[in-house]
Amino acid sequence: MKNDIDVDITIPSHTRFLRIIGKIGEKVAEEINCPAELRAALPGHLAVVLTEGLVNAIKHANSAEPTKDIHVRINFSHKDLVVRIYDNGIGFDLDAVPEPSFNSHEMDDKGRGIFILRSLMDTVKYVRSDGENVLEMKKRIG
Repeated sequence: MKNDIDVDITIPSHTRFLRIIGKIGEKVAEEINCPAELRAALPGHLAVVLTEGLVNAIKHANSAEPTKDIHVRINFSHKDLVVRIYDNGIGFDLDAVPEPSFNSHEMDDKGRGIFILRSLMDTVKYVRSDGENVLEMKKRIG
């Protein structure tokens, strides 16, 4: 029996679709056969990863052209969960994103989304491929 999952979605660059994509992520995670210690947390983690990644694409990459679409791909195969978010906007250097400040006197939120992604996933990278920006996040399951 094949247990691979591949979900491919294209959405308009608007925040009103965040909840829908988060719910799809939760449902995908519920179908993944994973260790008991991860089973309860994985749906919420995947929803957060998708939401944070999409917010970055909407707010930063496509802010100059909100009519552009964002492409989301969620894949689970051979114990690897891979989330890719594609956009056609302005790229950025992932390594140049500063660590966020959690000091109550410095409530600048820059870097918090990337911090969350790195905290929940095993690897996070951002590359330009075939004329698109790709935020790729991986997590080993099991």
